[in-house]
Amino acid sequence: MVTPFKSDFSVDYDALANNINYLIDNGIKYLVALGTTAESPTITTAEKIKIFDCFTHVNNNRVPLVMGIGGNHTAALEEALSTADVSGFQAILSVSPYYNRPSQEGIYRHYKALDAVTPLPIIVYNVPGRTASNITAETTLRIAHDCKKIIGIKEASGDLDQGAQILAGRPKGFLVLSGDDETAIPLVQMGGEGVISVIAGGFPKTFSSGIEAALRSDKDKASDVMEHIAPVIDLLFEEGNPAGIKAVLYQRGLIENYLRLPLTPASESLRKRLQTYTESLA
Repeated sequence: MVTPFKSDFSVDYDALANNINYLIDNGIKYLVALGTTAESPTITTAEKIKIFDCFTHVNNNRVPLVMGIGGNHTAALEEALSTADVSGFQAILSVSPYYNRPSQEGIYRHYKALDAVTPLPIIVYNVPGRTASNITAETTLRIAHDCKKIIGIKEASGDLDQGAQILAGRPKGFLVLSGDDETAIPLVQMGGEGVISVIAGGFPKTFSSGIEAALRSDKDKASDVMEHIAPVIDLLFEEGNPAGIKAVLYQRGLIENYLRLPLTPASESLRKRLQTYTESLA
């Protein structure tokens, strides 16, 4: 989910509550608070606490909640996990360390350290387009087999061959969730359990119908949905995330169209092109 802001760039908690209700009412099965789409690097610690409280209060146990807690300083992250109030949440999404580009051994040891202190099950988040380092299938499987509190991966490499290797070697019960909207339906058709999605934040019914079709092996329906939403995915990421999805949510009347620097709102040209889909897809 995005983090809505007001014109003074303070967090808009009323809009956040409305957005939570909108997604649940439109069939979304679980929500992620303060992932990368939420502009989490720009959110203060005090704001994060209030945002997590907003999620638990508004959700009121209707759907599972996933808490975004990630970073590239392992010791600081261990401390954050040890002290976090995780009431009302069922899992933690933790992105692979970014910028410092650790080796595969470093990535493994990072998650091994988190596994030892986490109060909730962890979902690993592999997103090399943002972190500048890929978690290989071999490292993912090593983590999956050795770290008992790590229950799955948000696999956003977009590499279906890598996804297939993880699916083939994972231990029983280890979740493989797509983190890449463009390849989410194919990954689910290969055996993945679902997706943590950007496009579903603005087109929940349409995208969910495609994922659900893939889960029940309805190839025709899944292909039909993919054909309709593929152009939207391209537009959503044309000027970076979450500029595109925030434009859609603004067009739906759910949020104001503000982003915190260094991110900026979508251009007028992109907004106009997205409007066509906002009006035609649910």
